[in-house]
Formats: sequence, structure tokens, C-alpha cells
Amino acid sequence: MNTVLRTDKLTKRFGELVAVDGIDLEVREGEVFGFLGPNGAGKTTTLRLLCALIGPTSGSAEVAGFRLGRDDPKIRASVGILTEQPGLYERQSAWENLIFYATLYGLTSSEASSQAERYLRLMGLWERRTEPVATFSRGMKQKMAIARAALHEPRILFLDEPTTGLDPDAAKTVREFIVQLRGQGRTVFLCTHNLDEADRLCDRIAFFRRNVIRIADPDELRAELYGRATEIRLLPSPRPEDLALVRAVPGVREARFENGSIIVASADPLRTNPQLIRALIEGGAQIAFVTERKPHLEDVYLKIVEPLE
Repeated sequence: MNTVLRTDKLTKRFGELVAVDGIDLEVREGEVFGFLGPNGAGKTTTLRLLCALIGPTSGSAEVAGFRLGRDDPKIRASVGILTEQPGLYERQSAWENLIFYATLYGLTSSEASSQAERYLRLMGLWERRTEPVATFSRGMKQKMAIARAALHEPRILFLDEPTTGLDPDAAKTVREFIVQLRGQGRTVFLCTHNLDEADRLCDRIAFFRRNVIRIADPDELRAELYGRATEIRLLPSPRPEDLALVRAVPGVREARFENGSIIVASADPLRTNPQLIRALIEGGAQIAFVTERKPHLEDVYLKIVEPLE
């Protein structure tokens, strides 16, 4: 998979304040890349750097094949960004807003019309296209801002808290849009505090606090920090002898009762679980279901980031 974004010791200082401290990143084409960190960690500053909206103090970056500081206009033409503020012209209609921004991106009149219609339909705003944006709800304005950022089909779409303040239907529309972009081979750089959303959408996640603490696949982090666990639900309820049977299976690291189930930790569940099921059935247990037990991404986040606070 090709690399579409790379940084080398990228740093941004504001006077004595170090907002971004020598970050090294590598983002692959076609992935949803999560960027997680607490408030004040420097996430928004990093996005502004990567979109060539501000210049670095030191270090370097290559974005969409262009060099930061040398090819800034080309970087800005190759990326789309959703900022914390929608930045729309509220007295203009939804259609007029998108046509205006499409023109700024260099689209022809016919391309602008085609793209404006496409994204208004994708965001469920087509029926409201002639209405002033001032009449829109916060969620509708957010969807408008995402449409504006994606109009010119950028190679990288930077989204800063895209579902904050949205109702469930609007948030679902945005998440489906992100999944659709990934399916098209587009790259999404996602800043969010919604850890459930990050867990569902992101191929890899960077944990960040002025610098990159760790980059990994969420499931790899779970396995590394907590091991891999399986929940076995028995009917009517597990017996002490069931727990003994489970503990005797080779490869089982730990087994315990929890809320009417047996929780089993093992190095290789794909190999161990069939043996567990066989041992329990031969021992007279009645199995209701077997499922993977995943720690929440919040637990992973707190274990990595909280010690630094």
C-alpha cells in the first residue's frame, strides 16, 4: 500500500509553547487513520500543518506527493479539511455555497454542478438545496461542511470531530460516507474523541500528545495490552468442574467466572477454542454461545495516554 502522507520530526512552536513536538507519521493510501489525544494535545495544530495552512517551525512533511513549505498551494489543492467551525456563507443557499467553493477549487461549471448535486444527495440535503444555510440545524451545517471539503475529490480528507453534536441519523450518514470513501481507495485522516467511532472506522490509530506515542491497529493493541479473551456462556450456569476443564486445556493462560460466563484468556484462541468447546461438551456442559471478548478502546486509550498526564 502506497504512502500518501509522511512526516519527519515535524514541529510547531508558538513562542515558548511547543504545540507539536517532532512527530513522525506515515499514512497509507486508502486507509482511515485515527488521530486520538486529549484536548490541548495539538491535534488541530497538526491538521493545520499537514494542510499547509500554517508553516512548521522545523522538520518536514510530504503530503499527497508534495513537499510542505515548497509545494503548499499544491498540497492545499490536493486535500480537503473539515475544521471545528463550518465556515459557510449562511445567507447563501446550500447549492450556492457548494458551487462557490467548487469554483475556488478550480472545477468547471459543469463539474461544480455535478459535484454539488452528488454531495448534497449523499448528505441527505438535496431537498433543502435552495434554502439559506442560516436555516439549517447544526448537524445539517456539519454535513454541508463535509460536502464542501470533499467536493474536489481530494486525495486526503482531514476530518476534525466530524460527528460532534450530530443526532444519531446524521452521525450514521457521516460514518457511512467515511466507509464509502475508504471503499473508493481514498484516505481519511480522522481526529475524534468518539472512541467507539474510531474503533469502528479506523484501520490504524495514532495516540497523540504533542508527539506520537503509539501507532497501531486497534485489535493489535488490545491483544498486546490485554491478551485475547473468549467468553463462553453456559446453561444454566457454569459449574466449578467446568472451570477446571477449561483450565486444563493447553494454551489457556487464565480462566475465571464472570456474570454467568467463563472468560478465557489464551495466546491463540483460533487454536484453543475448539479444544475448549470439545472439553466442555464431553464434560457434560451445555454451551449457549461462544464469543470474542474485546476490551473497549477507551481502556486502551487510557492505558496509553493517561500515564503521560
